[in-house]
Amino acid sequence: MKRVALSLQVPFTVAPSRLDAERLGDIVSRAVIIVLFSFFAVRLGADFLQTGRLTNLLLLISEMLVVALTVLRRSAATVDRSMRARLLTTMSLLGPLLVRPVQMSPLLPASITVAGSVIGLAIVIAGKVTLSRSFGLMPANRGIVSSGVYRLVRHPIYLGYLITHVAFAFANPTLSNVVILIAGDTALLLRAVCEEQTLARDASYREYQQVVRWRVCPGLF
Repeated sequence: MKRVALSLQVPFTVAPSRLDAERLGDIVSRAVIIVLFSFFAVRLGADFLQTGRLTNLLLLISEMLVVALTVLRRSAATVDRSMRARLLTTMSLLGPLLVRPVQMSPLLPASITVAGSVIGLAIVIAGKVTLSRSFGLMPANRGIVSSGVYRLVRHPIYLGYLITHVAFAFANPTLSNVVILIAGDTALLLRAVCEEQTLARDASYREYQQVVRWRVCPGLF
């Protein structure tokens, strides 16, 4: 009887510590995102006040949505906490936050880069509004969403990011900006693959994959 009692007590002694560690990690990750975004917002906000360039302001608004929904996201049923998932998430997140606006001639007219930013931002907003509190950073299952823009591609928010990043690169064409965005967006696409490996454990997501063929960009990926 004593052995039985001891075996029943083990799960209750281990589970709380694991839960506390996950909660602490979640709080820390949200705090880091807020701090990084604050520096990013000051940098791009100051540039907009000085130059009035809408391309940079639209990128700032796009990233602001990431912070807001990250703070408000709901708990996930399944989360990929592997080192690969953490690395890809970090790289894809840091990319946009490390770019810098520059005082030099853009490669395309402002009307084109602003139009591209508006289109990308509209896709991002539509995707995030559809996801609402199901949005998150780490690959996780916070509920399967297949309505709205998710009827077109499985990761429309990533498509919007790519469009806004290309517009920003043409408006601020330095080698460092281009390299940072290429590295970050490559991680973003790999992150989409990583997310799907987690989501595909759910039968309803596998059915969704059969209906919506493309991950990010129709005809390409």
